[in-house]
Amino acid sequence: MLACACSRPAPTQVAVPAVPVATAAPVPAGADYFDNAGRDDVLAGGVRMVEIDTPKGKFHVWTKRTGNNPTIKVLLLHGGPGANHEVFAAFDSYFPGASIEYYLYDQLGSSYSDQPHEDSLWETDRFVDEVEQVRKALKLGPDNFYLYGHSWGGILAIEYALKNQDRLKGLVISNMMSSIPAYNVYAKTVLMPQMDPKVLAEILAMEARKDYGNPRYESLLMSNFYTQHVLRMPLEKWPAPLLRAFSAINKEIYIPMQGPSEMAASGKLEKWDRSAVLKTINVPTLVIGAQYDTMDPKHMEWMAGEFPRGRYLYCPNGSHAAMYDDQQVYMTGLIKFLKDVDGGNF
Repeated sequence: MLACACSRPAPTQVAVPAVPVATAAPVPAGADYFDNAGRDDVLAGGVRMVEIDTPKGKFHVWTKRTGNNPTIKVLLLHGGPGANHEVFAAFDSYFPGASIEYYLYDQLGSSYSDQPHEDSLWETDRFVDEVEQVRKALKLGPDNFYLYGHSWGGILAIEYALKNQDRLKGLVISNMMSSIPAYNVYAKTVLMPQMDPKVLAEILAMEARKDYGNPRYESLLMSNFYTQHVLRMPLEKWPAPLLRAFSAINKEIYIPMQGPSEMAASGKLEKWDRSAVLKTINVPTLVIGAQYDTMDPKHMEWMAGEFPRGRYLYCPNGSHAAMYDDQQVYMTGLIKFLKDVDGGNF
């Protein structure tokens, strides 16, 4: 699969200036970024509970708008599945200064949104339909709507774009490969061999016994895997919002879809692979990869070359949460992409 990249144009890579981006962009012309006039969410500080229809009835999902920009509105899709919006806390330090309007959003089953105990709702297609209902409720459209997905959110964003690309102005796939089978191979052949053999053997032995609730299992992963490939900081320095997002994961969603193992995917997503159809997504697309990610950065670079209008942002010091451990590179490149598309320079 990766060999296909040789026959296609190399993806555009963004040059990242070493300057803070929080003060780099002016307020959007014709509109005050902090002008909430006419907004119906002012009383709640930008929060809106969006009603969605599902095969199991109506539920509500939580969204929160920040800012006002008529031409750049970014809907952020969190990972998991079953995590929440708190992983995006760092965006508050950058997007307002760049005059980017953005929407935090907890998917159904996550944190501030309704949490129905309905196993049949945890299907990718149902989540895609939910995103479309949220888009309509927030009045986002092709003249302003950027869809950003991190990790599982990247899967969801790809699936949404395959069905609804005419509603998008831009697409961002962050730290997610286009193939779970390829990810599982990368985990087995690259990530696992990097671990201490004794530690890996102990982890795999617990997985063989399905002893996932053992505190020792979580402890070994945290010190030997998470701090190397999820966020490359000592655990005591992990940002509080990220820790909260981890602790809030709804396992009624996560385990059926991802599977119980942290070393490979084995749930409903195990065979998910959209590599062959990336070339059909024609909207401007940014793929973000990181050197120490759980996901293969070379595969994500290849993905950017498959999108007809793709760009690759490489974070040389980042991991899966590169918005934290390679923050300046990540945020500068992300904002440059949004501004380039908006300005017709992409």
